[in-house]
Amino acid sequence: MNTQTIESQQVTLQKLTPFYGATQAVQPVDVVIRPRSVTAIIGPSGCGKSTVLRCLNRMHEVVPNARVEGTVLLGEHNIYGSGIEPQAVRRRIGMVFQQPNPLRMLSIFENVAIGLRLEGYARNIIDERVEQSLRAAALWDEVKDKLNHSGLALSGGQQQRLCIARAIALQPEVLLLDEPCSALDPVSTYKIEELLIELKQNYTIVIVTHNMQQAARIADRTLVFMVERTQGRPIGVLVEEDDTNKIFTAPRDPRTEDYISGRVG
Repeated sequence: MNTQTIESQQVTLQKLTPFYGATQAVQPVDVVIRPRSVTAIIGPSGCGKSTVLRCLNRMHEVVPNARVEGTVLLGEHNIYGSGIEPQAVRRRIGMVFQQPNPLRMLSIFENVAIGLRLEGYARNIIDERVEQSLRAAALWDEVKDKLNHSGLALSGGQQQRLCIARAIALQPEVLLLDEPCSALDPVSTYKIEELLIELKQNYTIVIVTHNMQQAARIADRTLVFMVERTQGRPIGVLVEEDDTNKIFTAPRDPRTEDYISGRVG
């Protein structure tokens, strides 16, 4: 279970501005992501949803020539501060990607244990943490008798829950998910959604989704991004953020209403 204080799990974006080379991808973003809640990021393709998400744990800078201006605070600490190692940030802010990506050569157990091994945890702690993580990911009962089997032998939905277990094994404060259900069937999607609602008791969760019904079902707050054109170039812009119920029933910005009604996007 995550033992961090609630205050340390708040994420604050101050003038966050991602670039690809000289091209600005998104207009500066100022927003507070509340701790121990689910925040959804929605909007049409190309609006910068995933780009902003990757900025939250410094995955954006993995892209050649990509860079970030502005500040991202985890609690009171700027993850882009001088001397801050990206790997240290990613231990505190885990990420789950669109396609389930179990490590091919590793067993179910070792898929979850690998980060703990790299951090030098003792065997007894690893055993305990692997079980805790698989239980937290609602996967333990399905795999406890085949922990030595390949992670690739699992179904797509099980593989994604395995990736969530791997992400939370190091007990981060924040969990980021980039369209985690886009490749899954409805039953598996439902299980992931139930899992995220449970996990928010201990983690700050941010999810990018194209599925507006999913955002409405699981998110406490929703950020809406759109695409505008500046000097002939498309650029992402945060047009609205609010409680999810208000976004879907009484949006303030007409662009939000057009998007959720299907008139644009």
